[in-house]
Amino acid sequence: MPFMRLLIATCIVLVAAWMPPARSETTAQAMPETMDMLRHAIATQTVQGKGQVPALAQYLAGKLESAGFAKSDITIIPVGETAALVVRYPGSDASLKPILLSGHMDVVAANPKDWQRDPFKLIEENGYLYGRGVADMKTNDITLVETFMRFKREGYVPKREMILVFSGDEETDMASTRELAKRYHDAEFLLNADAGGGTFSAAGKPVLFEIQAAEKSYADFKLTVTSPGGHSSEPNPSHNAIYKLAKALDAVAAYQFPVQHNEITLASLKALGTHESGPLADAMRAFAANPNDAKAAAVISADPAYVGQIRTTCVATMLDGGHALNALPQRADANINCRIFPGVSVASVKDMLSRIIGNPDVAIAVRPPPPVESPASPLRPDVLKAVSATIHERFPGVDVVPGMSSGASDSMYFRNAGVDCYGVSPNFAKPNDTFAHGLNEKLPAAEVPAALDYWHSLLTKLTK
Repeated sequence: MPFMRLLIATCIVLVAAWMPPARSETTAQAMPETMDMLRHAIATQTVQGKGQVPALAQYLAGKLESAGFAKSDITIIPVGETAALVVRYPGSDASLKPILLSGHMDVVAANPKDWQRDPFKLIEENGYLYGRGVADMKTNDITLVETFMRFKREGYVPKREMILVFSGDEETDMASTRELAKRYHDAEFLLNADAGGGTFSAAGKPVLFEIQAAEKSYADFKLTVTSPGGHSSEPNPSHNAIYKLAKALDAVAAYQFPVQHNEITLASLKALGTHESGPLADAMRAFAANPNDAKAAAVISADPAYVGQIRTTCVATMLDGGHALNALPQRADANINCRIFPGVSVASVKDMLSRIIGNPDVAIAVRPPPPVESPASPLRPDVLKAVSATIHERFPGVDVVPGMSSGASDSMYFRNAGVDCYGVSPNFAKPNDTFAHGLNEKLPAAEVPAALDYWHSLLTKLTK
């Protein structure tokens, strides 16, 4: 075969190895309904303070009823101004514990004046969907609901019961999450649609898919310094509450918590290092091979995106001090937000902050609600196998690896209640390209039909 023809044939084979398959006819038929529901969900401003989460829950309940769900299988749980939505899909074997499928209906606030497009209107441009919640995480809410509707219309009877558990304040107080975990912790395991997911390279090629099997605990600590105060014309720097607090914050900023690892983080760093190049990738591979490699740890720790993979991190996020422009401060406060490595107690982090600061005049208190310690989940072979097989239906050969999230999700309350949790969002995106929580949030439009294929295939594997 002439060289050029051989080269072209080779390229075709390589491209075919990672190009997504054609969408099923059923998925194509479901897309108009799915997009209508997503448009409605994006337009419903489920931000804290607007009381719109119950309205979205009622809307989704109505859609599920129209597909054949009994009212008795749908529960809306009011929690303050928000609500949780629970949908049961009964299984044929009552002796089996159910699978929980979690998501959240609320979103982070968005100021329309700051966005290039209306954040509460679903807009498609240049292959992307824009709007608050398209990435975090209304798209997965809607594709899960659509999958339940499809199963019902098909007459599918799973062997194991499936239960949707959608919270209404994951981005803020998590009160509805705590209520769900209290009521529905007797489960085989939980699949979280708000964690994990796939990574595209800058060229749009799938690199790897991560199953979130652990997440760091979340805790806020309030630092407080008080002083008698006085007139600003008579300064006393050694007793100034703001100065004392500033020194405490400098101490926190300068400190790094000890390097840590587990089988999940080592597997994740090894996979990430394999698919990238440069000093950071070299350090990832070296650390995965030898977690005692101090040079590798230093390189990883210098990167804000990855330092949380190998250490507990604490950072100042808010300041408040003084009571008048012409008076010495009587009080100064700061918030320290910590993301705590699995297995590390909140109490030990508080003790370390006290040692770092080294000043008894700085009071340290844990802010409510009480932090929840979230143990890592075991790597269940059945979940890993089913997720890997489903991802490979779209992208054959892509690495599927466990991972740890530096942020917190609804899973932490379920893990704390003894439920094994796995973040398995079907969405692929380029790193730092979705702008979740930020301006102009977006998601590749192709991820919607891909998610419909994914959820139907994965849930069938796990429940048939």
